[in-house]
Amino acid sequence: MDIPESGKKKKRSTGIVGLNLLLDGGFPVGTTIMIYGTPLAGVDLAAMQFWKVDGEEGTYLMNDGDVGLGMIDASDLHPGMYMTHMAGGRIVVDSLSTIVIKYGIEEALKFLRLARDEMRQRGSNIMFIVYTGIHMPIEMTRLMRASDIVVEFKSEISQAEIERTLAVHKMKDGASPRRLLPFIITDNGIEASTTSRVV
Repeated sequence: MDIPESGKKKKRSTGIVGLNLLLDGGFPVGTTIMIYGTPLAGVDLAAMQFWKVDGEEGTYLMNDGDVGLGMIDASDLHPGMYMTHMAGGRIVVDSLSTIVIKYGIEEALKFLRLARDEMRQRGSNIMFIVYTGIHMPIEMTRLMRASDIVVEFKSEISQAEIERTLAVHKMKDGASPRRLLPFIITDNGIEASTTSRVV
């Protein structure tokens, strides 16, 4: 966990250096983070980097993909059972989209609210992956409203290149950064730009 500067809230590294700089140190401790985008936009890599950074204990609940080393297979777990498996300061649910599809938006929101309260009490952070293009707009709106932080990962093809950017749309108790953060996907995961262009 990052050490807070005097008078500032404690923050936990995002796992992406450029995003840490954009957020003045990382995600505030005790917050609920929703990251969303297409499966090709890098959301799974961002979640993995958040989970693994700093060697801090955490839990990765996988319910719709391949279960990797150290992850928990949550494919057969009801969301009400997730809480008993959550340990450490960095919790990832991959994905909240699957919970919405399998159990409905009301059950997903109930779980999200319970998890949010638990994270605040424990001083942990929980990150949910939500995939775009599969939920109704009202469902996306409700998920965003229930989250403390909302980060969108975009991927666009421009001429002969893939341009990737992320945008922080919502920050609980603070202003969201006003600029997009360009990033690339490398063998080591997501690398975001740490410089801003002066116009």
